[in-house]
This record gives sequence, C-alpha cells and structure tokens, in this order.
Amino acid sequence: VQLQASGGGLVQAGGSLRLSCVASGSIYSVGDWGWYRQAPGKQRELVARITSRGSTNYDDSVKGRFTISRDDDKKTVYLQMSSLKPEDTAVYYCYTDYICAGSSCAWRDYWGQGTQVTVSS
Repeated sequence: VQLQASGGGLVQAGGSLRLSCVASGSIYSVGDWGWYRQAPGKQRELVARITSRGSTNYDDSVKGRFTISRDDDKKTVYLQMSSLKPEDTAVYYCYTDYICAGSSCAWRDYWGQGTQVTVSS
C-alpha cells in the first residue's frame, strides 16, 4: 500500500492549486483522509480532514479557501486550494490511518511522500 501525492508547484499569491493523493495497492476501503503541511522550521500541522462519511473540518487558517474532497472509487483524496497566500508555502502530505487491502484491514499511519507548494508574493 502506497499513498502518492501530486499537484504541488509554484503559484503567485491569489492563485489556485489542486492537490491529489491516490492510494495504490489491492485496496477496497480507506478510512478518514487528512491533508497536513509542514513549513520550514515548523511542526507538521493538520490542514483539512474528511471522514469516511464525507464530513469535513478545516484549520482556521484555510477555512473558506481550501476544500477537501474524496473519490472512494478512485481511492483518491483532493485538496482544492484557492486564494493562496505566501504563508501557505509548505510541503503538503496526505494521510490516512485505516486501509482495507486484500483480505485484511489495518489501523496504522499511512503517509504520502509530500508535494511542495510554494506561493510567491
């Protein structure tokens, strides 16, 4: 099982990006998804989360600008980021703690490899 994140890049302030993260392997179910970010010299922080039932919550710093969504058929989570600010610059990581694959389900930490988002002023 692997999580592969993509979609990062360099964008001007006020611009938009869409991040994607796909879970690969013989997966038939993913639990809650989260997007985290880590800026240089700072701790990793939760940006947005979506439950298996589709309920969402966001860090106050991104409310109204970011939207998390999921496509369970594609085993993919998305993060639509709009009105980007220089302070959004960070490496963004996708995360889940529950995956069913093959004949078993496991509670453990699954992290994507990270995708760099850089917002210029």
